[in-house]
Amino acid sequence: MNIFLIGYRAAGKSTVGKKLAARLDRPFVDADLKLVEACAMSINECVNRHGWDYFREKEKTILKQLCRLDRQVVATGGGVVMDDENVVNMKQSGVLVWLRAAPETIKNRILQDGSSGEFRPALTPGGVTEEVEETLRYRDPLYEAAMDFSVFTDRSGPDKICDVIAAKLSKGFAICD
Repeated sequence: MNIFLIGYRAAGKSTVGKKLAARLDRPFVDADLKLVEACAMSINECVNRHGWDYFREKEKTILKQLCRLDRQVVATGGGVVMDDENVVNMKQSGVLVWLRAAPETIKNRILQDGSSGEFRPALTPGGVTEEVEETLRYRDPLYEAAMDFSVFTDRSGPDKICDVIAAKLSKGFAICD
């Protein structure tokens, strides 16, 4: 069984994923970094050169490969839930944990991460606040429909979030084969 961390950009998927993987003695995989390796360019470059449809198809291909493996902690791209096939594949391969954060928290984290804009393209024509709010309005119902459970990341550090995830997994999901 894999553990897939879903949620919006800057919700903590990569940071929490690395710590959770170490705690559970599992490999950690960042699906966005796998996609960057496969495309030999940043996500921003990929979208600018080839468009969103191409990017989403590459994302789906990478996710299918990851779903064939087992016992991984996978940080997914924020838009992975926009494709029903991705959700089905993840559900068949493991458990989906939605890392949630308030729009203000996400905005602050994005602004603090100076490299975020270079690595990921803007999703809307407006500023960061408008982008986060608009995108969450669309994606939150998709995250909710896909998740097995959620954890808020606003006021807790990665270790505490891992505690919550590990406790929830041990109560409702087998984390060991």
